[in-house]
Amino acid sequence: MGTITERKRKNGSVAFMAQIVIKRDGKVAHRENRTFDRRPTANSWMKRREKELTAPGGLQEARIKKAATLDDAIDQYIQDSEKKIGRTKTQVLRTIRSYEICRMECANIQSTDLVAFAKQLKETQNLKPQTVSNYLSHLAAVFRIAKPAWGMPLDGSAISDAQIVLKRLGQTGKGKGRERRPTLDELDRILSHFSERAIKYPDAMPMHTICLFALFSTRRQEEITNLALADLDAEGKRILVRDMKHPGQKIGNDVWCDLPDPVLMILKSASPEGGFFFPYNHRTISANFTRACQFLQIKDLHFHDLRHEGVSRLFELGYSIPHAAAVSGHRSWSSLQRYAHIRQTGDKYAGWKWLESVDTE
Repeated sequence: MGTITERKRKNGSVAFMAQIVIKRDGKVAHRENRTFDRRPTANSWMKRREKELTAPGGLQEARIKKAATLDDAIDQYIQDSEKKIGRTKTQVLRTIRSYEICRMECANIQSTDLVAFAKQLKETQNLKPQTVSNYLSHLAAVFRIAKPAWGMPLDGSAISDAQIVLKRLGQTGKGKGRERRPTLDELDRILSHFSERAIKYPDAMPMHTICLFALFSTRRQEEITNLALADLDAEGKRILVRDMKHPGQKIGNDVWCDLPDPVLMILKSASPEGGFFFPYNHRTISANFTRACQFLQIKDLHFHDLRHEGVSRLFELGYSIPHAAAVSGHRSWSSLQRYAHIRQTGDKYAGWKWLESVDTE
């Protein structure tokens, strides 16, 4: 019922393909194969798999798995993942499931189907190449484990080949890092706006403090709202940033980050509520900042640009890449290479009235 075929790979190594064929009434009822690096491993898998297929209901179960669709695979991925799936990945997978490719059987999906899907995704959603790349990366996570985990025949090489093709065609790619930095005049106007609102509405979110904190700490808005009093090491001038953003892991990616003096002063003068320094919704922070820029007619400035400005300032102060990474939390120093061109020029914020206000709080 099963055979093992020896094949030579392009790199000169030898592979062993174990193939199982089951016939009923002279016709092929089921066929499957797997390739291994060693013959004993191939033989062991073949014997175990034959036993599973000949067991009561085994063949029927195999047929069901073989007929599984991409939508079934995504659904299984979501159900079986014990790690919390982030908001962005959840939204991406939900969007993918609305496309016709998810109605295709796993065994029939080839690289050409994935290339066509990526083009359709770009056209219908008006996505940039880097966003299409992110969508395929999230989908690739399903492809990588569908076959070994659930026996659903998704071909991992199909999506790998599609990613290579799309990159060479320019359909996917890395986004250009934003270089927008706020001027001191723009920051003065923004902070004055928020300070005046704080006086008028004392119970409102202290956006002027949050902006200063983001600027000098280099923290993202979501990280800021998760900072806890219990995670502050004031003596060591550092804080544990929980669930820091990372391409491969966000949930559980906790990183100790150094605190520059202005940041430490802000935290020491804060009055944590419920154990958190800034117990607010991170989306509201971004919305408040965007509305303020619109009101002040400041164009093309995002809250996240404060992080870029903060990291740039560290290099202008003469920080090395490792030293800057200790503040920003970048796990890969290569991510900071974009700042390597910045030369030490001193601190343009020295004597800045808003920085002095931090010192006196």
